[in-house]
Formats: sequence, structure tokens, C-alpha cells
Amino acid sequence: MGIYLNPDNNGFKKVLAADIYVDKSMLISELNKFIDKGNQYVCVSRPRRFGKTIATKMLCAYYSKGCDSREIFSNLKISKADNYEKYLNKLNFIKIDVASEYQNANEKENMLTELTDFVRSEFVAQFPQINFEPKDTIAKCILRVYAATSETFVIILDEYDCLVRDQFGTHLFADYLEFLNGLFKSEPLSNAISLAYITGILPVVRDRVQSKLNNFEEYTILNAYNLAEFVGFTEEEVKPLCQEYNVDFARCKSEYDGYSQKGYEIYNPESVVRCLQKGEFGNFWGKTSTYKVITDRLKHNYKGMKDDVIRLIAGEEVKVNVTSYMNTMTDFVSKDDVFTYLIHLGYLAYNNVAGTCRIPNFEVRKEWYNAMAAMSDYEKTDEIIKASEELMEQTLLKNSDAVAKALNESHIHVTSNRNYNNENALAAAVYIAYVYALNHYTIFKELTTGKGFADLVFVPIHLDGEHPPIIIELKHNTSTGNALKQIQNKEYFHAFDSYKGKVLFVGINYDDEKKHECEITEWEK
Repeated sequence: MGIYLNPDNNGFKKVLAADIYVDKSMLISELNKFIDKGNQYVCVSRPRRFGKTIATKMLCAYYSKGCDSREIFSNLKISKADNYEKYLNKLNFIKIDVASEYQNANEKENMLTELTDFVRSEFVAQFPQINFEPKDTIAKCILRVYAATSETFVIILDEYDCLVRDQFGTHLFADYLEFLNGLFKSEPLSNAISLAYITGILPVVRDRVQSKLNNFEEYTILNAYNLAEFVGFTEEEVKPLCQEYNVDFARCKSEYDGYSQKGYEIYNPESVVRCLQKGEFGNFWGKTSTYKVITDRLKHNYKGMKDDVIRLIAGEEVKVNVTSYMNTMTDFVSKDDVFTYLIHLGYLAYNNVAGTCRIPNFEVRKEWYNAMAAMSDYEKTDEIIKASEELMEQTLLKNSDAVAKALNESHIHVTSNRNYNNENALAAAVYIAYVYALNHYTIFKELTTGKGFADLVFVPIHLDGEHPPIIIELKHNTSTGNALKQIQNKEYFHAFDSYKGKVLFVGINYDDEKKHECEITEWEK
């Protein structure tokens, strides 16, 4: 047993001992399908605190010959899988946390030398019958063991992209490329590696590293394919936890959901666990980083970026080309690159069917609010965001004048940045003005209901008695009375047939000078 070579299972034992554990052990069954199949190189990338390191500890406990993990897996899903027994503690295992190695190195420039020396010493201790040379690399040590014993290895690099993110273009980065090349692109070594699993925030870099790691199958936050259910917590996993801990599931969904893939609703694991533990909702994931991640990228203000950011803040989805980003920290040339980067970091969610991105949930939306407040280019947007909470309150109080005034401001701001026809310009103004409503409502545009299409319908995320449903009808050069009549005559209130209580009808009219009028009435179901 070693630290890097054939480690024990204590790391995973601690994971299992936690008060909250979600069983993701069937990931092992999926990875077993890659072993010794010629496509045994797997890269899994996802945002920080989405369970990457926990997964590597589980894989270590399962594959490593340095421990006996039969008992700790006996009650997990993997124990019932057909291929469970085949590799259980039967393979040599090497696990390297690149981020930890970098942080703890005595000399950063020499971290790979220090690491290699330590791992080589473990080979010497665990395989005394084999003659290792003082200058042997890790790859050479593996080859010597394979040549002498025919034993193969599983190699895991956790946070493999740490040096890509922090040292791109330096001598250390160049040395790291050679290190990766030695491990994963040597033809003789491919026979000695049963499985290579690397994980990080960013996918494989598509520049100079491409020739080094282009043999890896990639499973990303853009598309995790058959590994999608292991990206984060699924809805089927979160629902019973909310029930067990007496947490409002609908609120949990609005706060921490949003990363849908392959039919799975994917929740932020870090935030869900902290919410359950503390018994209250909060910005838990945001505290593990800083909104500067957003501002550092938005400050470049590539063509069309500001307009799209306004749409994102307003709850809309925007088109994004995710194929151009080079997966580095330096090669940003367009808004698409920036948005793709923010998708990988979890600040945006990606719809790989529609090819669009959006802000995934309320928790992440707070980080965008903070970013807007910190950027002078978005000062006006920040003012509207701050005014939006007051607007929501005034709407619930049926203060029509306050609503009309707020829309005047929002409409001017939006149309100064976007080319809209009249109808779309007003809709955009309403989205921006009511951005705070997204904290309490799901907003549907042109919802089919009654005898037509309601312009905007605000459906409460949870029925707290303080946020009734709202139906908004928009008119141009007519009157607010006509807007309210249309809501009644076309029976848009049928959108809430199962709801008992008051519903607010909001009629909005504006003229060619973009001056707004508003009228709000209350209807009791």
C-alpha cells in the first residue's frame, strides 16, 4: 500500500461516513466497460464542487490492490452489477491530485520531479523483485512492472487541468505536457494501462496539448452522454433527501437545479448538501469562488456580448457556439468562447439540443447580479436589477404608477442596446424590469391558455401566500383597459385552474414614444 501507488480506501470510507451520501457507485459499472477495450482513456470534466474528487476516491477504493473494499461496497448499487466482481481490488492503481501536488510542492518548477521521485520510491517498495533505475519516469516504472509480471494499471489524475488553468505557456506547463505524453501516448504503455481517468473543470485543451490527449473520450458539462447521471445530483436523488430533511423541494429546485442533460435534471451537489445540513437556503456554491470569474471574462466585451448578457439576466436563453473554444485560459476571441468557458465553470447551463445557454438557477443568478454591480459597463443594468425588487413589491401592492415608471426606464435601456420591433422591445423591457421576479416565479412567454396566448404568465415557484400568480398582457397604442379585457375575454386565467386564491391581472400599454401606462386588478378564483 502506498500514497500514490495502490493506496488504501480510507478516503472513500470518510465519504461514506458523511451524514449525506448519494450513491453514485454505478459509475464504476460504466467505467468497467472501457477496461482493456482499446478506448480506455476517459476525460470527465464538470464545474468545481460537483463531486469529481469524491468519484476518484470511490474508484480508488474499488480498483486498488492496496485494500479490501468488499464490505464497504456491499450495500451500494454497484454490488448488484454484473461486472462488479471482475475488477474489485484486482488492479494496480495510481492516483495523483495535480492541484494538491502543485500547491504543496517545495518548488513549483520542480513539482513533477518531486512527484516522480516519490512515486518511483513506492514502486521500489511494492515491487522489490524488479530493478528500477534512479531516473525512471512513472511511465517507465509501469512498463517495467508490466514486462515482468503482466500486471496492468488504472491511472487517475484528479484536477488534471490545474496547470492548464494556472501555468499555461510556462516552462512548467511544457514539462507537464511531456509528462502527460509519457503516460498516455506511448504505444507500449497502452498495453499496460487498463484504464486512464482524468478529471477537471475544463475539457482537453485543443491547442498544443491536442496531440497529447486526443485519444481521450470526453464527457463534459456540454454533453456527458451515458455518464450524464453522474455529473451532479439528479432530481430522483434530491426529492427523497428534501423529504427526509423537511426541505421545500420546489424551492430547492429553483435554487440549485438547471443543468439538464440526457433527460436528467441535474442539481448542484455542493449546494444541495449544504442546504440540507443547515436547514436553510443560501448561496453556498458561490462562496467557494468569486463572481470575478464572470467579470474577468465580460470585461473584454466582445461583439454582441453585452446584448446577450442582458438577455441572460432577463431569464432568456441565447445561442452559443461551443465548438470554437480552445479550452485554455488565454485563447478567448469571441463571446461564444466566453460563454462556453462559463458553461464549463457552471455559471451558465447548456442546452445541447437547442444550442443555447442560460443562467441555471437563483443561486448562480446572484453571482451574475454581483458581477453586474462590479462592472461600469453594466451600471444601468445593475440599477434596473436593484430597482426590480421594489417593482415586484409595488406590483403585488397594485401600484400601477410605479410599474409604468419602471418600464419607462427599462424600455429605454433595452432598446438602446438591441434592435427590436415594437412588440419585442416591450417584452424585453418587461423581462428586465421584472428580473427579480425570477427569484419567486417561473415566467412563461406567450403561454397557450384559455382561448389564446397570454403574453406573460408568472407562475409561483412555491405557494407561500405572498406571491400570487400574475398574468401580463402587453398592448401598443391602445389602452390598459383593452389589455385587461383581453385577459378576461380570452380566459387566460385557465392557466391556474388547479389554483385557489387571488390572481393579479396586469395590463400594460405603450405608445410610439415608449411611454407606458399600467393598470392592475385582482381576480379571486
